[in-house]
Amino acid sequence: MLAGHASRTSLVVASLAVAALALAGCDSGSDSKSAAKDGPSVIAPGKPGEAAETLSAKEADERRSDDDPPNTADLAYARMMIAHHTQALRMTELAPDRARSGSVRRIAERIAAAQGPEIATMKSWLKAHGGAGASAGHDHTDMPGMATKAQLEELRAADGTAFDRLFLRLMITHHYGAITMATDVKARGNNILIEEMADDVIAQQTSEISRMRAMS
Repeated sequence: MLAGHASRTSLVVASLAVAALALAGCDSGSDSKSAAKDGPSVIAPGKPGEAAETLSAKEADERRSDDDPPNTADLAYARMMIAHHTQALRMTELAPDRARSGSVRRIAERIAAAQGPEIATMKSWLKAHGGAGASAGHDHTDMPGMATKAQLEELRAADGTAFDRLFLRLMITHHYGAITMATDVKARGNNILIEEMADDVIAQQTSEISRMRAMS
């Protein structure tokens, strides 16, 4: 996603807010009746070389909504990250019974507490944008950081210290994969909400990698 696009979006939102407050205080008479019906008029800065526009509040909302329609990269990211997070949850479910280290159990709880709600958010976003969720039974092991079936079976069979070491190794790799995917959608996607979710993934999972590396 281009930095200029994000900058223009921030500028437009800020300018709209200032203009709305100013015009709301000055409107009277018939203008007040119109404002009561449709909301105050707002000034939208034009693109470079173009004049600013005066829009109704409704038009301004529609302009902001249309400014970042999701593209194929956004939709693919949400679908893949649902599957990616789902595997992480399956791994964390093993920790309470198999982990010896309290630190490993706590990081597993932290990961589950963050990624469960993120799955729900991405499913809701996909539904709102007409995109299907991750297909059941599809092989997602080609995604960055995903554990193979053999690795998952090894993790399920492990216990105590052996489980701790393998869990940390697999989850660190898993997190690096999620960061790769999030970085990619920030460069190729178009939707602001997806970009914000990708930013959260990068920040949160980078922090968790540091914690897990310290335990290894």
